[in-house]
Amino acid sequence: MKKLLKALLILLLVLVLAVGGLFGFLTATEFKPAPSEALNFFDMPDQPLPALKEEQNLRILSWNIGYAGLGAESDFFMDGGVNSMAADQLTVQRYLAGIGAQLGVGDYDMVILQEVDTDSRRTFGINEAEALSVGQSVQALNYSCPFVPIPWPPMGKVHSGLMTSSEYRIDSAERISLPCPFSWPLSTANLKRCLLVSRLPLEGSDKELVLVNLHLEAYDDGAGKIAQTQQLMGLLREEYEKGNYVIAGGDFNQTFPGSLDVFPMIDPDYWQPGVLENDVLPEGFSYVYDLQTPSCRLLNQPYDPADTAHTQYYIIDGFIVSANVKVNSAETLDLGFENSDHNPVFLNVTLG
Repeated sequence: MKKLLKALLILLLVLVLAVGGLFGFLTATEFKPAPSEALNFFDMPDQPLPALKEEQNLRILSWNIGYAGLGAESDFFMDGGVNSMAADQLTVQRYLAGIGAQLGVGDYDMVILQEVDTDSRRTFGINEAEALSVGQSVQALNYSCPFVPIPWPPMGKVHSGLMTSSEYRIDSAERISLPCPFSWPLSTANLKRCLLVSRLPLEGSDKELVLVNLHLEAYDDGAGKIAQTQQLMGLLREEYEKGNYVIAGGDFNQTFPGSLDVFPMIDPDYWQPGVLENDVLPEGFSYVYDLQTPSCRLLNQPYDPADTAHTQYYIIDGFIVSANVKVNSAETLDLGFENSDHNPVFLNVTLG
């Protein structure tokens, strides 16, 4: 009996030391970005890109690519599934090829992507930013952790973020940190959300197009989304008051007005996004989104559109534009969630 008790005590001590060591390691290596940070472009064309002009038409695509690991065959442990990564490297390569093919056929002037991995275990170390870059490109990290200990088997190393590419010249880009709703120890292995703000000059003008790429909080109690949204709106207001053209797009993790009437919640136990209200918009701004096609699906199971009892859709991806940006059209491209749990959203606008 004494030997058994001693063995149990030794086992308990080992477990305590292991957990303590893990928390110590994660605390020491925690990603702690500055409130704001100037970013370097990782891809530049050989020839100088043209500057924008006023009255110019622009084709912009926003897409949360789900790190090319959350396609039709996937589920996700935070949504009621069990996995955190694709089955194998070939699956990631197939999803990534499908995403790249869509970007290639669209003739887009600017592309803003979310969940782009550069060196993560869940995507087998593939540099997705380099694979998908066109024109002038920049990335802002919002998830950098040497070892994410959940689920089982652990997700491991994650290095991922927002990416903006443009066929027109970007003068500068900046990473602006958003409030993190998680305290220690959850903060050590969690995302550190941010805005990727790119400034594009206009020929013959002191105005700029301020293009904001975003991916707001998903799995908080709601306070994080609200705080991050407030900071976003403050930035948009400030830039518009300077006379700039302002476009913000991405994954808001909040439903747009009227979208719950089209795609209602079918189970109260499913993940529920926040709700964007019109009264939080700064004066002179409007939401731009498509109510006809869902922009996201729940990852509680592999995609099965025939299983209407367990397939939950959302409209949480879209844009916010200032009044001096004329919206010609907005469309969520129905790609059947083949290569990502999100469908891309296409925006056609004219500056002025």
